[in-house]
Amino acid sequence: MRLCIYPGTFDPITYGHLDVLARATRLFDRVLVAVAHNPEKGPLFPAEERLALIRPNIARFPNATATTFRGLLVDFAMEQGAVAIIRGLRAMSDFEFEFNMALMNRHLQPAVETIYVMPNEDYSYTSSHLVKQVSRYGGDVTKFVPANVAAALRAAYGFK
Repeated sequence: MRLCIYPGTFDPITYGHLDVLARATRLFDRVLVAVAHNPEKGPLFPAEERLALIRPNIARFPNATATTFRGLLVDFAMEQGAVAIIRGLRAMSDFEFEFNMALMNRHLQPAVETIYVMPNEDYSYTSSHLVKQVSRYGGDVTKFVPANVAAALRAAYGFK
């Protein structure tokens, strides 16, 4: 069984993330969505709440599961027995960061490959950061995130 790790902060998960996950589930026997604690990013939701928001949205993928992790991604990948890390690339602006990260991960653990997929073009401009900005001011984000995530964002920003 070939396992791939789909890491991210997922603060919050978006339809773009789920599109990348759908592609990953077709390429690998198992996909583990790995929610990074990542306190330096100042997430809106704690890692366990992000995980709770993710789980009902990945239930339709029988070969996908989710968990949290701390520390180096490549160490986590090796502990899990993963052969690859999958990442989504929305635009060229993502590429430089992702390229450098992949090279560092390869240096740290050559046995784990990094694979990039492009989400559907409908999601090429969507990011968790933008979704939070729109939601913070009461905007409708239901086209970008699942219903449970939209509700959590409304609650987090004090909207009903």
